[in-house]
Formats: sequence, C-alpha cells, structure tokens
Amino acid sequence: MPDSIKGNPDHGVRPGSGRDAISAVKMSETLTADVDAWAEAHRTVRSDAIRQLIELGLRAMPSTGRIGCARCDPVQIEDLAVKQIGQLLDPSLPIDERERRIRRLTEGPTEFSDERIDLPKPKK
Repeated sequence: MPDSIKGNPDHGVRPGSGRDAISAVKMSETLTADVDAWAEAHRTVRSDAIRQLIELGLRAMPSTGRIGCARCDPVQIEDLAVKQIGQLLDPSLPIDERERRIRRLTEGPTEFSDERIDLPKPKK
C-alpha cells in the first residue's frame, strides 16, 4: 500500500477521520469557466459542481461493462454503418454501384484484408 493510505504523517492523511478524500483536478481555463458557469447556474460551488458533473457522467455511462461501447454487437454496428453510408450516397446511383460502394467501405480494400483482426485468417 502507498504510504499516504497507511497514514504517513508526512502526507497528512488520517485514516478513519470520517472525511471524504480530497482530489485535485487539472482543467483548462475553458473547462474551468464552463464548470464555474454550470456551478453558478445550479447555485453551488466549483468543488460540488465537479462532483455532481462526474456523478452525472458516470450514471450516463452504458452498463455494458465496456467503456465507450454502447453497441458492442458487430452485426448491429455494421448494420448502422450500412444505413449511414446509404444515406450519404447519391440516390441516383444504380443499385449495384451503391452496394459495391457500401461493401467497399464496410469491408475495406482487399489489400488490407490480411491486417484485419475481425476476420478469420485463411488456412495455409
């Protein structure tokens, strides 16, 4: 264990004091101004605003257990990509050209297929 948790007198930490830990946060001037504006709008001080905003952010996280992965099903991800690409393509293109472009974008160029980790490797 680090000395500060054990209560090293040099660090000024007293275990069992009943107080919450104090944490320093490094923020840009812009972010600090945004937090201060939020704090003012919610009639609180900066430290409470930071705590409340962190709590809000943690509650908003998907409960999948993987950070930043709201949709981890590869089939759903590919379906979403195909839908988005289809909306971006010129509607006047012939159907076979639209499908070729979508396939090229979702599967990637053939010259990179050996590098893809999501595809099974060919047996030698």
